[in-house]
Amino acid sequence: MAETGRTAASGEQLTATGRFALTARILVVNILPLALLGGGLFYLDSYRTQLINERFKLARIEAQITAEALAGATRERQEALLVQIGKEQRMRLRMFDAEGRLTADSFALAEPAFRFNDITDDDWEQQFARWLDRTVDTIVSAEAVQDYVEPEAQEADAWPELARARELGLSQVRLYDWRDGTPVITAAAPVGLNGATLLTVRNAVDITESVRAARTTLLIAMLVVLAASALLSLFLARTIVTPLRQLARAAVRVRQGREREVEVPRLPQRSDEIGLLARAVSDMTGALRQRIDAVDSFAADVAHEIKNPLASLRSAIESLPRVEDPALRRELIQIATHDVRRIDRLVSEISDASRIDAEMSRATLERIDLGDLARAIIGGREDRAENGGRPIELSSRGYAANVRGVGVRLERVIENLLDNAVSFSPPDAPIEVDVENDGEWVTLMVCDHGPGIPESSREKVFQRFHSVRPAEEDFGNHSGLGLAIARAIAEAHDGSLTARSRPDGASGACLCLRLPAK
Repeated sequence: MAETGRTAASGEQLTATGRFALTARILVVNILPLALLGGGLFYLDSYRTQLINERFKLARIEAQITAEALAGATRERQEALLVQIGKEQRMRLRMFDAEGRLTADSFALAEPAFRFNDITDDDWEQQFARWLDRTVDTIVSAEAVQDYVEPEAQEADAWPELARARELGLSQVRLYDWRDGTPVITAAAPVGLNGATLLTVRNAVDITESVRAARTTLLIAMLVVLAASALLSLFLARTIVTPLRQLARAAVRVRQGREREVEVPRLPQRSDEIGLLARAVSDMTGALRQRIDAVDSFAADVAHEIKNPLASLRSAIESLPRVEDPALRRELIQIATHDVRRIDRLVSEISDASRIDAEMSRATLERIDLGDLARAIIGGREDRAENGGRPIELSSRGYAANVRGVGVRLERVIENLLDNAVSFSPPDAPIEVDVENDGEWVTLMVCDHGPGIPESSREKVFQRFHSVRPAEEDFGNHSGLGLAIARAIAEAHDGSLTARSRPDGASGACLCLRLPAK
């Protein structure tokens, strides 16, 4: 726990829950689909395979058609056809006799129709293209293709496809790979019935160029979109993460108690969820500070209020051993007893006041008729003679005074209001309790005929330990917490408790409890 506290206190752990920061997560979420799209670079291999398969079919057909055209033709005609077809189709055509000897070569009869690329002259773009081809082949586990190498002996048996065509009497097609990565497609076909064979060789550079062009276009598009997505992701992360980090740092400073006046940024320029969060955290921080200040003030007031009776009690106890007069001893014992009761009452009131919020948060609200509750409390007080001979008159108007609340707490409010009215009312002066329901609010008003409360002091009477008692009342019989507790209970019920003058203009004060009608 201590280590966790130190980490949070240092402000180092300001990332979202998990291993990675929020910025990284935004980047991953936005870039991952593009990375998957980039996987299309590898699936172009299937496109290449499809093109090669089509060329296989074409090479077989070309070889068969050419072999049929050569069959039965004179030697001069055969040579002319080999040159013509080689130039038109950009192929190399070779004829072999029944013994497998080379009899005609289109490249020897005329200018070669194509030349293999010399990779020693390639620039960096071509070198990169070949590297990318090899990388893709490795990733997709492409089947290895034999390199194309011209055999030293120009004989039919030096070519596996020719040997097989001679053996089976059927056309054969084979794929090779040139040094620059372009495919070389050879086709062998029998020529007539005299055992001669034809071999065609084509360097299908266009297949490689087509695949590389598609791959380059996709790669460039992906890189552009990837860069744009990364920039937008960083912008989005900045608009989200930066204010969150500001809020986190401010919250850490508030929690540490440093920089008392530190302000949590409210981000008024933002109307989105981040702005709502910032203002909520700022308001929560303000409320927390008020609560801390209230607790500190309450603790100081408690210490002050307890200190007085303790000092009086200590003085009386310390004086007892030195006093011989029985009457004076009885007086000191009475003082000590009074102080003990005063401390006990004060501690009980303080404990009750400190438990209100916690108890109300756990309590189950029930429907209560405030008029019936007031009537029962007044009857109980009269039975116990707690009103000092002052009559209490109860009247109610409007609908049934139903509210939702905690019965024992609302009873405490009414008891405190009646105690306050009894304290300030002259002997035999009536105390009026009026209950009214206007459909939205239930109002319970307790009015006395005492000296009243000046308008400037009507809020002070609800402060803790604020007590201005009548001169004839015994000192220390009230803690000064009664009305403060009553207002706290009222506000916990979403109501209010206020002080006002009597509505008839006579001398006295009225305490008004308002609760939502249910």
